[in-house]
Amino acid sequence: MASSPQLLTTFLLTLFINVTIYHKTEALKVVDPTDGFVSLPLNQSNFEIQRPYNVPVDQRYSYVDGVHKMWVFDTDKPHFPASNTRPRTELRIEGYDYSSGVWQFEGYGYVPSGTSGVCIMQVFGAQLHATTLMLRVYNGNLSYYKNPVIVPNIDNRWFRLNVIHDVEASKVTVFIDGVQMFETDGRGGSDHFFKCGVYTQDDASHRMESRWKGIKILKKD
Repeated sequence: MASSPQLLTTFLLTLFINVTIYHKTEALKVVDPTDGFVSLPLNQSNFEIQRPYNVPVDQRYSYVDGVHKMWVFDTDKPHFPASNTRPRTELRIEGYDYSSGVWQFEGYGYVPSGTSGVCIMQVFGAQLHATTLMLRVYNGNLSYYKNPVIVPNIDNRWFRLNVIHDVEASKVTVFIDGVQMFETDGRGGSDHFFKCGVYTQDDASHRMESRWKGIKILKKD
């Protein structure tokens, strides 16, 4: 028969395991990030395609069966002739720039294997930086800027992305497939908007591609 100290140790260990499982389950709880938000009207006129300045749109972008497909090469020109920025093909949301309130981007994204060193979504605008948030893909992993990794093995599958930016609270929250995966402080700034697509970063692959569908812009009630 087990002694009292052994029984106590077993009890405490079991309790610890159960609490750990509970917290992990709560942390991975699937929710609807759009609850309490209003979906705003959105159509093709709200989508500005930013691409290398010397190629036609259809050589870096397609829209078929509701899917926006964007690709770029690391040897491409920037968006403007005088720009020092790296190559991009991005969908810039127009008509919903904001400086206050709680805003949300929702979209279903897909990044094919082999695409690396690229930003696939960003919250543009900050006080001392160009962006408040960049979601990048390196070797199949989704990260906040270059680190930390938010979701490993994000490539070759469709995922639901929800990004909430609370300007007054200075908070940015990232959900993948309805699970909160990351939260961080904002970076200030007075003019923000959302972008998705492919924007070359460090250690980029030669060809970069991402696909998007079901894009929505939402605002807190």
